[in-house]
Amino acid sequence: MDLSGVISISGKPGLFKVVAQSKNNIIVESLIDNKRIPAYSTDRISALEDISIYTYEEDVPLKQVYISLAKKEDCKEGPSHKESLNTLSAYLEEILPNYDQDRVYPSDIKKLFQWYNILQKAGLITLEEEKEEKEEKKEVKADKAENKEETPKKAAKKPAAKKAVAKKEPAKKVASKKTAKKEEK
Repeated sequence: MDLSGVISISGKPGLFKVVAQSKNNIIVESLIDNKRIPAYSTDRISALEDISIYTYEEDVPLKQVYISLAKKEDCKEGPSHKESLNTLSAYLEEILPNYDQDRVYPSDIKKLFQWYNILQKAGLITLEEEKEEKEEKKEVKADKAENKEETPKKAAKKPAAKKAVAKKEPAKKVASKKTAKKEEK
């Protein structure tokens, strides 16, 4: 699961993917409707990879919480953020049993599940094991491609190129129509 480049902008619904960066702003694309908008330095922007959940021991990165949720839901959609707070709190306790109930606000819990479902619909929720398998397959394909390149290939004949190099004739001067008319007179 890769949360790099995914941000939340305070005051704007949903999550955004950073597309481009300019001098005064960044261009972001909504994960909900794929519309692109500028985000300015005055906006309160939070990167999802920097967010963590308070626990009684140490803070847990949001990515780890989402991995636990994805394993429990088998990478499918989680509970809706519109369900009752008691249901969502109980569900979060199953995933993260030692989260600090005093410092994690109800709005944070709802946002956690809302963001998970947005990421899931955008296809960004994958387990690391699946990603590693895909990378291994890519490496195998790359190895096969390298082996094919190492096998000797028949050299293609390029007679036209050799003739052009061997024969260097000076360029002939082509008379223009005006000079031809002057010569006739």
